[in-house]
Amino acid sequence: MTAALTAPRVHLAPWRIVGSAIVVRVHLTPRSSRDAIDGITALPDGPALKARVRAIPEDGKANAALEDVLARTLRLGRRAVSVTGGHTSRLKSVTISGDARAVMHQLEALLP
Repeated sequence: MTAALTAPRVHLAPWRIVGSAIVVRVHLTPRSSRDAIDGITALPDGPALKARVRAIPEDGKANAALEDVLARTLRLGRRAVSVTGGHTSRLKSVTISGDARAVMHQLEALLP
């Protein structure tokens, strides 16, 4: 009888600590029926946090709405959350400043 070998389960999160901040990879759906964070999605080039906002993607309105919904979800001040990449794309980089360890625990609570 042979023992079954199992590979260790590797958890890939769509965020990383950079200095004293966390950079989160977000896939945004604008013009949605509601503002929400919908967990994690698997994209061909890696995982991303799924988010949707009611705002239209004009004049930075969808980016501002994303910052608002993330700040509310993570119970942070609005200034702690900033879209720092992908301003005109659905795939964005969002930088969250503050206590990186506490923010990471809040993000992990969003995982299934």
